[in-house]
Formats: sequence, structure tokens, C-alpha cells
Amino acid sequence: MTTIYDVAEAAGVSPKTVSRVLNNDVPVGEKTRKKVEAAIAALGYVPSTAARSMRSNKSGLIGLVTGAISHFSDTSNAPTGLPDLFIVQGIQKVMQASGKTLLIADTGDSAASVSHLIRTFQEHRVEGLIYVANYHKQIDLPIASKSIHTVLANCFDTNHTTSVVPNDQMGQKSLVDKIIKEGHSRIAYLTLDPSMVATHQRLEGYQQALHENDIAYDPELVLCADTLDLLDNERLIIDAIDHLLSLACPPTAICCGNDKMALKLYGILRVKGIRIPEQISIAGYDNYLAITEGLYPALTTVHLPYQEIGQEAARQLLKLIDGKDQKAPNSAITIVDSPVIWRQSILKI
Repeated sequence: MTTIYDVAEAAGVSPKTVSRVLNNDVPVGEKTRKKVEAAIAALGYVPSTAARSMRSNKSGLIGLVTGAISHFSDTSNAPTGLPDLFIVQGIQKVMQASGKTLLIADTGDSAASVSHLIRTFQEHRVEGLIYVANYHKQIDLPIASKSIHTVLANCFDTNHTTSVVPNDQMGQKSLVDKIIKEGHSRIAYLTLDPSMVATHQRLEGYQQALHENDIAYDPELVLCADTLDLLDNERLIIDAIDHLLSLACPPTAICCGNDKMALKLYGILRVKGIRIPEQISIAGYDNYLAITEGLYPALTTVHLPYQEIGQEAARQLLKLIDGKDQKAPNSAITIVDSPVIWRQSILKI
């Protein structure tokens, strides 16, 4: 393996001069610089980034821990695995523009592997670490991460770690408020698993929109239609629809916990001969374009800003690395807005 000493000998200069040319930290005469660069090219010399990072404490490397690859490889999870990938794409875009190199490690869908992956990144002297969750949740990273600048994407913890999450409450509130303004007052809500942070926040948004429009909250209109333990959610949706349609005053609009749920709901209602949106209006959440624009009528939904979350997480980490982020602990969470995407599945009445 060619060393800096081989380059120095070939160029007829000292190793320190070669180092100055490589680091560009001290002026070197143009003639000498060209001799060194010619020797480097002729010998195929590649500087040791590990050695340079030990001296400068700047490796230019960013570690990213995610389950995106293993989630996406499981076709039963699609499009559930897509959020991770969109977040990773957003992170990569910002890091590439900054000149940093992103090292991505997949958990293999095993929480037990996270500690090992973080330790591996530490050994490679990464300047910072981003952890990406597959849905909005509270997590607890291993203590090993405390010595690295760390940002959490699509999740948060109790240690005031810098975090970037979606505005689930405002997203649902904005959606329901807009549906109300189209003339609807009986709006049902089919939720995701009750244990999810997003479910609680979106339910708050749903209730807030009703309250601000002087519409009484009716618990009969709110039902869970999806679970994290992968039970048959189609059965849950069918049971929920049967319940809603049996009410003395059934809903004129239904909000779904995600677009995948809305897709199944379209099929169930059509089997029952119920027209969308003429007889009942439907809204989703996520804005998976393959679903929302592929349905007829196209699905009104809320855009979960996954790429924006990734980009903001990357920007926050770069600020930490540069020493520019002096956030107080109670402002460690950055919330990214989730806008309503209005399409033809909501009827004005």
C-alpha cells in the first residue's frame, strides 16, 4: 500500500510538504504542489481518512439508523415501509449538498440491533447520528448515543434529544375543519391503533375542529379500524361501517386513519352499492400517491411530510455539529406541518 512517505520520495519533498498539499492548510509553492500532485496520481495514493479524522476530529461521516430497507423488502408492509425511505431520501439530499457522507445501517426490524449499530458508527468516528422511526412514536435509544450529536426523525424521547415529528394534531384538525366547511356535520373517524401517538394527537385535532365549529362530539362516530398486531383490519373496517350505517343519524363523511384504510373502505362501500362521494364522502391520511390519485374519485387526504421531516432532521444535525443549535431542552422538538390535499372524494352539501 502506497504511503505518504512513498509520495514524498517520488516528489523529492518531505512528508510534511505532502501533508500540506493534501490538507491545503499551509501555502505551498505552485511548482512543488504540481510535483506532489503528479506523484500522488502516478502512485495511486489515497489518503487515510481515518487518520485525518483522528487529527481533525472531523470525519465528514454521518450515521443513519433505520428499518427502511427491511420494512420495504417485506411486501406485506408496503406501502407501510415507504415513510422510512422518504425520510432517508430527505436526509440524503441535505447531507449530499453539505458535502457529508451518509452511512446507512438497517436494523433488520430488530430493536436489539440498534445499540450495536450505534457503537459501530462511534468506532467509525461519525460526526453525528440520525435515527429514523417507521411511524410517529416515543423511543428510548441506547445510552451509547449520548456521546454523539443525535437527531431523531419521526420520533422523540424523554431526554430532550433534538427531534423532528409531523404535526398530526393540526393535520387532522385542518382536514375536519375543511370538511365541515363543505357542509358536513356528521363526520365519522376510523382511527389507527389507540396506542399510537398519532392516534391520540389526531383525535385531539378531530375534537378541536368539531368544538370550534359548535358541533357536539359523538363517540359513536369514532371507532378503531386498524391495529399494530396485524389483525385483519378489513374485518374491523366492515364492522365499523355496519355500525355507522345502522345509526339513526349516520355520518355523511368518514375520515380514515390512513390511505390504505380508505382504499379498503372504497371497495367495501362499493360492494354495498354506496356511491362515493354522492352518498358518503371519504378522506384518508398520508397522501400515498399510488393510492390517493389511483382511486376514483381521487382521495382527499393529509400529506405526511416525510421528505420534509428528513430534510429538517439533517439540517438540525448539521447545526448541532457546527455548534449553531443552542435550543433549550423544552424546545428540542421541531414540528413539521401536514397540509390537507383536497381532491374529489368529499361532496359539498
